[in-house]
Amino acid sequence: MKFVIRAEGHPNVRATHKTTLEITKESYLTPRGSCIVGINAEIGISEIPQEIKGYLSLPEPVTITLELPEYGLKEKIMAFGDSRLSFKHPADIVVRKSSYTCGRTLAVRADKAAADLNREFVKLLRDKAKLLFVIEIPGKSTRV
Repeated sequence: MKFVIRAEGHPNVRATHKTTLEITKESYLTPRGSCIVGINAEIGISEIPQEIKGYLSLPEPVTITLELPEYGLKEKIMAFGDSRLSFKHPADIVVRKSSYTCGRTLAVRADKAAADLNREFVKLLRDKAKLLFVIEIPGKSTRV
């Protein structure tokens, strides 16, 4: 199954954080938000469908793909669910390299964070490119 969240870049996207990556429903971004790669997201983590939350409550693999459809560019991230995830935050969605969880955490033990993204990809996000944040659950039928 695929679940797509639309967001967009911002001139302050730096993508230099070494352990996390985030999208947010907020409409602004300060230079301090070094893990944020997308703003104006359609939903926050609390609004993700229950079927996705149920799967991510297990220590199973998940693929998160960041796509810039206007440019045909993609960044794939492999991560894992965790039984401690609460999906409570109204605005943010965070993917972490560590095993730390909080109400903003979507997945843990990821193989990439914001700093690992291709710099051309990041430059396009700074130019306000449209971003698709795609959560893909393996072995399930594909739906968008």
